[in-house]
Amino acid sequence: MELTLDLLKLILPEFLIDNFDLTKHSKAKETLHLYFEEKITAPKEFTQQIIIAHGFHKQITIQDFPIRGNTVYLHIKRRRWLDKNNGQILQRDWNLVAKGTRMTNEFATFLKEISRY
Repeated sequence: MELTLDLLKLILPEFLIDNFDLTKHSKAKETLHLYFEEKITAPKEFTQQIIIAHGFHKQITIQDFPIRGNTVYLHIKRRRWLDKNNGQILQRDWNLVAKGTRMTNEFATFLKEISRY
């Protein structure tokens, strides 16, 4: 399994592999869909609170770098957390999508760089 994770880190954003579980994948024609769910590991920023996993936010879909001629879509479900003391819903502050796009920050940066030439 460790080899699989190392390979995924070479083709996908490393933070994605470190913080999300790949739950399923599908390929239709020249489109690859990868489905991720945030790991159930409690966020470090909430260590002072008593929190429990409390479902997921609505799934988001992000277009990523093409892989071997296939369009790649990342379907990501972020986890919600419940503070048991005050009932407040908490979440990590992920910066997954480049502002104004439906792409990952890395892909948007790549496109900006190649458009300069």
